Amino acid sequence: MRFLLFSAALGLACCWPAIAAESVRILVQTSPLAGGQYYALAEVSSQIRPGDRLELIREPGNRHDHKAIRVDWNGRRLGYLPRSENAAVARALDDGEQLEARVARVRDHPDPWRRVEIEVLLIL
Repeated sequence: MRFLLFSAALGLACCWPAIAAESVRILVQTSPLAGGQYYALAEVSSQIRPGDRLELIREPGNRHDHKAIRVDWNGRRLGYLPRSENAAVARALDDGEQLEARVARVRDHPDPWRRVEIEVLLIL
């Protein structure tokens, strides 16, 4: 995965003027937060803002999903990446890839799956 993304980033870099950067962040996926209604989301939703950093925590021993990726905000468990969208992120974390996550969108919505949207980025 890293090679393909790095090759794509390198191809784009040749089209732009040289910019000194510590790292490059490539958006890997945007996903809803799953399970937020079961964890701390209700307690902290008024404090969460777009752009806030999130921690992705791999849970290979999770009894419901061996590819589980827990999502924490400021030390509080908010929920998980959806099972249908966590395979690539689980593989990247298992391979030692450097990933970053942040809040993309927060909204007051009756459907808990539509309250928080997460962006996952690969750091090169």
